[in-house]
Amino acid sequence: MIEQLSHTTIYVLDQDEALTFYRDKLGFEVRSNIRTDGFWWLTVSPKTQHGLELVLMPIVENPMMPADTAAKLRELVRAGTFRIGVFETSDCRGTYEELKSKGVEFQAPPTDRFYGVEAIVKDSSGNWFTLIERKKSK
Repeated sequence: MIEQLSHTTIYVLDQDEALTFYRDKLGFEVRSNIRTDGFWWLTVSPKTQHGLELVLMPIVENPMMPADTAAKLRELVRAGTFRIGVFETSDCRGTYEELKSKGVEFQAPPTDRFYGVEAIVKDSSGNWFTLIERKKSK
């Protein structure tokens, strides 16, 4: 029986840039940082989240990804095609100001929605995610 999801992949154009973005700008913690035989296994997570690691995966040719597929994937990532998920915060507007001061690019500022306050963030490769402060129950 499957018990949990432990890792999920974010395809990045440059692992060094992705590390700087997720660690230094978002404040994520490095969980794995292993270099071996020309490969870099690099994972990060929000400091308060345990049990799930985000794999910052370079787009490289390999037996599972031929050169033409890798080229197409790089183009799609660069174009901002992929939403990588939803990150929660207790203060969307405050987190927006903090991240913006660190040079994080936003596609949309904090906006009131029926489900809470939402901002759209873009990472260093072009991937985007939602930053959300859930609506408080009354």
